[in-house]
Amino acid sequence: MKYITTVNDQEFEVEILDDHRVAVNGKVYEVDLTAMSDQPLYSLLANARSFEAYVYAEGGQWQVLMGGTLYEALVEDEQMKRLRAAGGGSGKDKGPFLLKAPMPGLVVSVPVEEGQEVAKGDVLVVLESMKMQNELKSPKAGKVEKVKVAAGQTVDQGKVMVTVV
Repeated sequence: MKYITTVNDQEFEVEILDDHRVAVNGKVYEVDLTAMSDQPLYSLLANARSFEAYVYAEGGQWQVLMGGTLYEALVEDEQMKRLRAAGGGSGKDKGPFLLKAPMPGLVVSVPVEEGQEVAKGDVLVVLESMKMQNELKSPKAGKVEKVKVAAGQTVDQGKVMVTVV
């Protein structure tokens, strides 16, 4: 099965070849993906390189926190992409961005406030989990509509923390 994955306005064609091989834009990778615990923490070995990431998925929208960077990804199979394109869809969600906690943790700081203009890449929340501080950044420019957390607050995975429109 082939999937079109969009990350930061860049498209990747991902084809699952079998349980241990995937092709990304035609390049084949040997992979091993393992869930690490009852949390959404995964270990990925790709061509003998190791990666760990927290993954939160809802519908075709994915949030992947890896190496302290939060990636927003849209994953569609080829048919869904063709149908959306035929219907005039743009591919990029024009609606509000909901920053959800990719894992349970402690809010260290919230360097934005409601009504503030933010640029793509600005830090919205610093979240500590498993003794690591992660800067969760905005994937788009916009205006902070809602801030639903404060420094010192603990959050559960999936809790909406900030909304950017």
